[in-house]
Amino acid sequence: MAKPGQHVIPTGDKWAVRKAGSARTTKVFGTKKEAVAHAREIAKHQATELYIHGKNGRIQQRDSYGHDPHPPKG
Repeated sequence: MAKPGQHVIPTGDKWAVRKAGSARTTKVFGTKKEAVAHAREIAKHQATELYIHGKNGRIQQRDSYGHDPHPPKG
């Protein structure tokens, strides 16, 4: 079973880091940049995905730090 990833989501005028599937927020930050840096470290440590959402809640960017079974050629 794949490990859940980390999501950076807007929460009011702040940004939160939340584990996928969790109702609880891991940590809240004043800026998106701080939240992304924190979530990236967690994702790297846990070898999971990082999902960065925009103010509208939609995923803007996705980074993988886990084992990629199908790496691109080239």
